[in-house]
Amino acid sequence: MTRRSLLGSLTAATLARRLNGLPPLTVKDARVIGTNGGGNYRWAFLKVLTSEPGLYGLGTAGNHYQPHAVIAALEKHFIPWLIGRDVDRIEDLWQSAHLRTYWRNGPINNSVLSAMDMALWDIKGKRAGMPVYELLGGKVRDAVPCYDHAGGATPEAAVESVRKSLAAGFRHVRVQFGAYGGGGFIPKGQGSRPEGGSDGPAFDEEQYVDQVPRLMERVRSEVGAAPKLLHDVHSHLSGMNAVEFCRRMQPLQMFFIEDVLPPEQLAWYRQIRQNCTTPQAVGEVFSHPFEYTPLISERLIDFARCRVSAIGGITPARKLAVLCENFGVRTAFQEGGENDPVNQLAAYHVDISSPAFGIQEENRFPPLVREMLPGCAEIRKGYLYGSGKPGLGIDIDEKLAAKHPLGAFPGGGAYTLDRTMDGAVVKP
Repeated sequence: MTRRSLLGSLTAATLARRLNGLPPLTVKDARVIGTNGGGNYRWAFLKVLTSEPGLYGLGTAGNHYQPHAVIAALEKHFIPWLIGRDVDRIEDLWQSAHLRTYWRNGPINNSVLSAMDMALWDIKGKRAGMPVYELLGGKVRDAVPCYDHAGGATPEAAVESVRKSLAAGFRHVRVQFGAYGGGGFIPKGQGSRPEGGSDGPAFDEEQYVDQVPRLMERVRSEVGAAPKLLHDVHSHLSGMNAVEFCRRMQPLQMFFIEDVLPPEQLAWYRQIRQNCTTPQAVGEVFSHPFEYTPLISERLIDFARCRVSAIGGITPARKLAVLCENFGVRTAFQEGGENDPVNQLAAYHVDISSPAFGIQEENRFPPLVREMLPGCAEIRKGYLYGSGKPGLGIDIDEKLAAKHPLGAFPGGGAYTLDRTMDGAVVKP
C-alpha cells in the first residue's frame, strides 16, 4: 500500500466514524405518567426509554379537557407503534406519526405527537451533552421575557394589581377585569331574560366594547406609558364590534389584544387591519397549520399565540417561528394556566433560539410540582430561565407523581362556557 493510499484509507475511516457518530439508538419502551400535580392539574407525560441504559426522554401530551383520551391514544395505539424505531430521526418520526392515523392534526393526535417530539429532543440533547436550544442554533437572547397576569373587579383593583407586577420586575402585564375573560357581563338575574332560560351572568358585546376600553384608559393613566399592556378578549366579540373595540384601544398603545375574534374570521381580521394599528395576537385554540398560516402570511396578526403541545411539539413550533420571522410576525406561545413545566420548557428552548420571539406567558408552579418535576424553569424579575442542563433540562419523580394520580372529572372535565342574555353559547 502506498503512502497516498494509506492516508486516503485513514481519511475515509475517520470520515466514516464521524458520519456514523454514536452507536444506533432505538426506542426500547415508553410509558405514560398521569398526575394531578398535587392539585387540579390534568397532566399526562410520556417517558421514552432507549436502548442505551439510563438514557430516556420526557415529553408532555398536554390536553386539559381530554387527558384520558390522550392517554388511551398513547397507550393503545402510539407506544406499540413507536417501540423499536430510530430515536435520532426526529423529523422522520414526526412526519410518520403525523400520518399514521390517516386523518391529520386535531387536538388528540397533536398532543400525542407533542409527547413523542419533546421526548426525542430531550434525548438528543442529553446525548449531545447540551441544552436543546443549542441544537436549534443557540441563544439569540440572554433570557426569555414573560408577561404577568393582573386584574381586578374594579379599575382601582386592576391598577393596584398591575403595580404589583411592575414591582416584581415585569415590563409586560396582561390586564383583565373581574374573572378571567371578564368585562361586558350583565350580573346574574338582571336584565330581560327568556322565561325559564339561563339566569347566570350574561355576556353583552356592546357593553364589553364600551366598558373595557374605559377601564384600560384608567389603568394606562395611572401606570404611565412605559409598561407594555396586554388584554385577552377570549374570542367573545364578533364582526364590527371587534373592529370598533380595536379602534378604541389604539390610543392606549397596547402591546397586543388577544383573540378579539374567533381565529377563523379571516375577513374580519382584514377589516381590523384596515381600520386601526392595534396589535393582534391569535392562536390559543389552533391545532392545524392551515389555521395560522394565512393569518401570518397576510400579516393580519402580530403575534402567533399557539400552545406548543397543541400544535405537535418543538418540531412544528420551530417551523412556525421561522414562518413568523419571514413575515415579520412574532411568537407569543400560550404556556400559562393549566400548562405543565415540560411544555413551558419546550417553549423556552424555541423562544430563546428564535429571532421571531415576541413574549411568553408566565406560569408559576407550587413547591410540590417543583419537587415532582426537578429542573423546572424559574421566573426572576420578569424573565424565564431554564436549568441549563442537557436536553429539556427537566426530569420527573415517578413515585411522587403516582401519589397524585389523575381521577375522574365532574361533567367529564369540560371547559366552562359563557352565554348571552338569550342563552346562546359564546365562543371561548
